Amino acid sequence: MTNAMTTLTCGESTISSPDKALVLQFANFVLGADQVKAPTANTSVPAIGTYWDGQGGVYAGVMRGEDRQPDYHLIVPTAAAVLGVKLAWGDYGTESSDCAFRRDGMANTIALMEGDHPAAQFCANLEVEDHTDFYLPAISELALCIANVPELFEKEWHWSSSQRSAYYVFGMDFADGSQGHNAKGNELRVRPVRRFFIR
Repeated sequence: MTNAMTTLTCGESTISSPDKALVLQFANFVLGADQVKAPTANTSVPAIGTYWDGQGGVYAGVMRGEDRQPDYHLIVPTAAAVLGVKLAWGDYGTESSDCAFRRDGMANTIALMEGDHPAAQFCANLEVEDHTDFYLPAISELALCIANVPELFEKEWHWSSSQRSAYYVFGMDFADGSQGHNAKGNELRVRPVRRFFIR
């Protein structure tokens, strides 16, 4: 029996593989490396918790890349358009293994562009300071945020993009730092992030 191939083209690069997760990782790497607006070489990294001019938000620190990906800077927007947003995660009763990454919210969000996923789609459609590469953070990216910049988040439950099952998704409570799972039909806080890889 032959496995179905998934093919994706980003710019001049193409990958074709029966491993859909590998194709998503490729998309994540190419999108991050080639289309994300990184700071110029002479730009210094600000202190954690400081607004990073031209990058669309506050610097939350360095996130370790998943698998073979490089480490990256994580940015949390503070524009009025992202404050106070509550949405459902969506697709209650449907499970996809392509959005189960615990540390890679960009790959999860790419997978969530198919189907009805209001929280992820809100993040992906956001534009701040000409940046359009926002995504719904994975649960470990939210853990970095609560460790470094908790003051940027309402003291309530926030969605991650890390799916737990057909009915539940991992979330983070910024009131006390606990992690748990919430039903996909619930409306929770949504806070996008963006990244750029460390060169």
